[in-house]
Amino acid sequence: MAEIEFDVLFKVILVGDSGVGKTNILNRYTKNEFNFDSKTTIGVEFGSKIFNVKDHNVKIQIWDTAGQERYRSITNAYYKGSKGAIIVFDLSRRETFDHVERWYEDINKNGDKDISVILVGNKSDLENRAVTKEDAEHKAKNLSKLKCFLQLIYY
Repeated sequence: MAEIEFDVLFKVILVGDSGVGKTNILNRYTKNEFNFDSKTTIGVEFGSKIFNVKDHNVKIQIWDTAGQERYRSITNAYYKGSKGAIIVFDLSRRETFDHVERWYEDINKNGDKDISVILVGNKSDLENRAVTKEDAEHKAKNLSKLKCFLQLIYY
């Protein structure tokens, strides 16, 4: 099948600790798939989606980075050229929320100065909530580039 031509390309990077659900967010958005048994990302993966906005084909290219410390030197190179960054944490694992500032610092250090950043609390369907909505909204307000906080639920 031939690739659809596009007029505009936006690169977005997904960052966060290992196991927070970045790969499933990517797969749900680009393929409408969800896998309970997804494997840990090694290095970087990406997916894309094209949609039409006011008669222009817009391609969103989403880069899914590995969350493990050993891959940080590799994944830091992928921040360049990104127009957006999504910091993902697991609402049921407090330590992933506590590491949000570290990911935010990486974005500021390695990304473009005008990058837009969104904070996403994933796995809100799980009952063992370790991060409140108020805590997440407070953190989002205190990090100057963050545009908003979202909670994601998958069924």
